[in-house]
Amino acid sequence: MTRIILSILFLFSISLSAQTNTEVYLVNVESAYGGLEIYNFQNISNDNGYDSQPSFSNNNEVIFAGNNSGQTDIALFNISEKTKSWYHSATPGGEYSPQIIPNSQNISAVRLDPDGLQRLYVYDTALDGSVELIEGLQVAYYAYFNKNTVVASVLSDDSLDLIVSDLTTKKTDTILANTGRSIHKIPNSKSISYTAVNEEKNQDLYLLDMNSGESFFVCQLPIGIQDYAWLNDSQIIIGSGNKLYLYDTFLNEDWNEVADLTEYKIKEISRLAVSPDRKRIALVAEPL
Repeated sequence: MTRIILSILFLFSISLSAQTNTEVYLVNVESAYGGLEIYNFQNISNDNGYDSQPSFSNNNEVIFAGNNSGQTDIALFNISEKTKSWYHSATPGGEYSPQIIPNSQNISAVRLDPDGLQRLYVYDTALDGSVELIEGLQVAYYAYFNKNTVVASVLSDDSLDLIVSDLTTKKTDTILANTGRSIHKIPNSKSISYTAVNEEKNQDLYLLDMNSGESFFVCQLPIGIQDYAWLNDSQIIIGSGNKLYLYDTFLNEDWNEVADLTEYKIKEISRLAVSPDRKRIALVAEPL
């Protein structure tokens, strides 16, 4: 019964989010003294509905969950051509958290079906079909360590559990309970980062060494923040309000403001993604 209640609450949260006018924005970014230089700010979703959860499939393409006439589908934005398109034909369910599968041309996404099931699928445009990647688990959020290994938060009892799944052997191990939604492969490393809810109900960020299976505490995210991204292999970036903040794991200091986006008339920055060449950031925010 508890599992059913949690699933309903999670699906209800998606429904509420779908009614929020979030947009996906793209900016160029360069390091500058005392912060980051932001330029070429553009709205790449440009839609009145729910647009969110961006990721980069390569340096010239952003994929995200986009509003397609009331249906949430996988949207693709070509940066050089400045065009938006849809990845596949409509499915009965909505697609969320689209990501390119490493060393592949295919994209995976969490599909929320009309019957309430929430599964991770891979979409093959050549076959115009989809295949479930992790059978039997209600996947909420995920990231790839490599093409054969997925780290994900899955619905379990009254919380989200962090799991590591080997897609080749179909073996899945549970790492811990009460995890968060932001999971990322750390650039140029053998580690994945994830968040876990601490005693104060805030999010702690951890590093999971994929060779040893050990986790190491990195820092606490600011109060109320759930989302982050790795600007490079040592710097973590978050959004709060209409500003960007940076934490340097080498310095172990505090979160420092590095960019003020007030002039772009946005608020409530949430999810972020950084391009493979580290030259662009895709971010989700609400327009003023």
